Amino acid sequence: MKVAVIIPTYNERANIKKLVKQIFALNISELEVIVVDDSSNDGTLEVVRALRKRFPVTLILRPKKLGLGSALRDGLTLAVQHGATVTITMDADFSHDPQLLPKMISEIVQGKDLVIGSRRISGGEIIGWGPWRTFMSRAAMEFSRRVLDISARDVTSGFRAYRRRVLEIIDLSRISSTGYAFQEEMLYKAQRAGFKIAEIPIVFNDRRHGKSKLGIRDIAEFFVTVVRLKLS
Repeated sequence: MKVAVIIPTYNERANIKKLVKQIFALNISELEVIVVDDSSNDGTLEVVRALRKRFPVTLILRPKKLGLGSALRDGLTLAVQHGATVTITMDADFSHDPQLLPKMISEIVQGKDLVIGSRRISGGEIIGWGPWRTFMSRAAMEFSRRVLDISARDVTSGFRAYRRRVLEIIDLSRISSTGYAFQEEMLYKAQRAGFKIAEIPIVFNDRRHGKSKLGIRDIAEFFVTVVRLKLS
């Protein structure tokens, strides 16, 4: 069983080396890490190129900052082309604990099609967010869940494991969200297609190094995407 881990990066020099080394230390068989970089200018690329000499790491270098959603789409598409049976997406900044990768893979092996690392179920937690960000996140997720009738509690978590057939049937080329709304669009279409979706609790630690990439444009796209999917 081939496993691919997709890591979008933009100026993640302080995190990427340690993260990749921890992932490969898990000794997951037939593992490939795919780094999708939006032309970082802080030395991230040099670190990734050095890692490629030691580990099976593939680099997708994009000409400019094109958005998280499009980075995930490019990475997931390449994972399918490379024959991955299970593909995992995660953040580069240690918000997602790499030690949970075997658990996510196990859930897929046991029959799930999409596994979400959830901050919103029992045992899940967010560390490092202030009251306002916590409130806005909860409100946005509840809005999306109610309007789109999504069963999963955590709509926007980027820590996910996909069975190969999910990516093939959904047709990644038709996912139009380029920002953080990519997560809700993928989840909505997976549920509509009848795939088995599970959530496992995670402790989400806000980034240790660097700055958050979430912007006003991403927030606006999230709500626009809810309306677009509802009307489609």
